[in-house]
Amino acid sequence: MLVYDSTSTSNTASAFECTYTTFQSNHSTATPEHPILVLDNSSHPWEQDSAGIFANPYKKTAFEFQLDDGVELSNILQIDSRFTNLIKWLGENRIKVKLTGENRSDGYAVYKIREVAFSNSQKLSSEDGFLQFMIERLLESDAIAEETSDEDLDESADDMKLTSITSISDFLNCAGKTLPENIRLWARRNLVVARSNEVTPEEKRHAQRALSIMLNIKWKSNYFESIDPVEARRILDEELFGMERVKQRIIETVIQINRTHTLPAYGILLVGPAGTGKSQIAYLVAKILKLPWTTLDMSSINDAEQLTGSSRIYSNAKPGIIMEAFNMAGENNLVFIINELDKATAGNGNGNPADVLLTLLDNLGFTDNYMECLIPTSGVYPIATANDKEKISAPLLSRFAVIDIPDYTREEKKTIFVKYSLPKVLKRIGLHENECVVLDDGLDAVLDIFKDTTGIRDLEQAAEHLAAHALYMIEAEHQTRLSIMRKWYRSCSTNPHFPSAIIAILAHPCDFSHQAL
Repeated sequence: MLVYDSTSTSNTASAFECTYTTFQSNHSTATPEHPILVLDNSSHPWEQDSAGIFANPYKKTAFEFQLDDGVELSNILQIDSRFTNLIKWLGENRIKVKLTGENRSDGYAVYKIREVAFSNSQKLSSEDGFLQFMIERLLESDAIAEETSDEDLDESADDMKLTSITSISDFLNCAGKTLPENIRLWARRNLVVARSNEVTPEEKRHAQRALSIMLNIKWKSNYFESIDPVEARRILDEELFGMERVKQRIIETVIQINRTHTLPAYGILLVGPAGTGKSQIAYLVAKILKLPWTTLDMSSINDAEQLTGSSRIYSNAKPGIIMEAFNMAGENNLVFIINELDKATAGNGNGNPADVLLTLLDNLGFTDNYMECLIPTSGVYPIATANDKEKISAPLLSRFAVIDIPDYTREEKKTIFVKYSLPKVLKRIGLHENECVVLDDGLDAVLDIFKDTTGIRDLEQAAEHLAAHALYMIEAEHQTRLSIMRKWYRSCSTNPHFPSAIIAILAHPCDFSHQAL
């Protein structure tokens, strides 16, 4: 397919008439105030929904309105710089579309473009689904430098995936400079391979698969919008008890992002005993940053190739876990939660997984052996967890701000059980707080059992068992309230309805008093 070049000196190009100027926009939604393009309406206002075809871009930048009494030409006055390639491409292929816009003093502001059926006309790769997919991707991309030269969008755009050579080629033509330069050049080279008859079918298959993975990822800049620190603090206080140092560090990260609009140079390493909520903290950070997240469990990785992928010379080659994480997230800005970082040591395979992580954490880019392209990582925020930081290499440790999380005291565990764990379980299974009451001596019985264990994971399981038994007694035994206390253990243990799991939890004398209110 020919690509228009405004600098060409050919006769075709010399006759070209450019009527528009471009403008920069970072808006992710097209509206009458922030349109895709503006058409000339000086002759008369256009209908809100108007059908037609973009003019041949080699001759004139205009739109041909299909009216009842014929065709009327309207010059394009302004275009969002992200959409110049798409509009040219629609004109080149003579795709009939329906514009939705609003007449303003400066022209007809178009904020929706949809493909419509038209006999004997060229169709897009997936008809209107592809067009909506392209528009959404372009709206989500960042503004590019200016160059001189009430229906919702179709839901099929949400499920659109670039898999065929045709759709991949169409996407590259339409995306233009919204893609990073190195990825755009890489994609062109791999598209040549995927189309070539001079390479093996295996090479073509790998090239097409790599293109599909790469182009289905939204490649965003590392610019981050401001985050409300008050809302961030509310989320932390709602989910975490105590941990003031951790909360302070997270709020500091938020404030830094608000000032620089970029992520901090260092991630966070949470070090502490099992069950202290390290993973939960990581998920909360992703929620606060409004980023997708992915997890890397280093305890199950003993070969660097699991992270970096395998070379395409092998028939069963595939991308590594890191590249697949970008693919699953659908964008390059995300939170990497690296669990058990202290187990990222040399395993039985090839290479050291810890060394691979260094390239990911340096924010200089990451190269997957299968993709064979440098992946931007400036939008990656790593949060790692570990039980023993002494087992982490110095180079790896230096990439993080380390926060030590001590185990909870007995009083803290009691507060967490009463105010967080039990109410959360009761709410989830549909019980009111007064239907299952754990009295002080009953709570002491539970805490005694787990006095030698770290974290609160066992306490949360205890709350789950107790609440489940309370629900059973209310529904099956028609009790209205279950009070749990430390007495009469033998009567509990002989109760056939009493779950064995709870007996194990309350290994001290206890009593479940079934009270009718």
